[in-house]
Amino acid sequence: MKNRKIHITSFDKDRLEELIAAAGDFGEHRRSDLEDLYQELQRAMTVEAKKIPADVVTMHSKVLLRDTDSGREMTYSLVFPSQANIDTGAISVLAPIGTAILGYREGDVVEWEVPSGKRTIKIEKILYQPEAVGDYHL
Repeated sequence: MKNRKIHITSFDKDRLEELIAAAGDFGEHRRSDLEDLYQELQRAMTVEAKKIPADVVTMHSKVLLRDTDSGREMTYSLVFPSQANIDTGAISVLAPIGTAILGYREGDVVEWEVPSGKRTIKIEKILYQPEAVGDYHL
């Protein structure tokens, strides 16, 4: 499903590009997680924060996901690496599933390669999207 058009706010895109550049400055530019995120940003349609549809996963969104193979449901908040804490459900945008859901919409089914193989997840519901409630600069 990587061929679907994804949306990202210009604010998120700028910060994520800074994250990738900073990692490159520290010699980490050959990491596959950074390359995956870079590729997603390159194909994303950039939208101003006030115009992003409320059903799009943006940074700091809280989403309900369902693994389509197992039926298991998971709730995650999509955050920057420094804020990640799997125990509290805060998943890094650099984690395979984090990168996979960025920019997709509620109801989308996303296939993504993870260390244990290919996973297929459905974005069941966006429980919180910052832009939808006027939180434009989290």
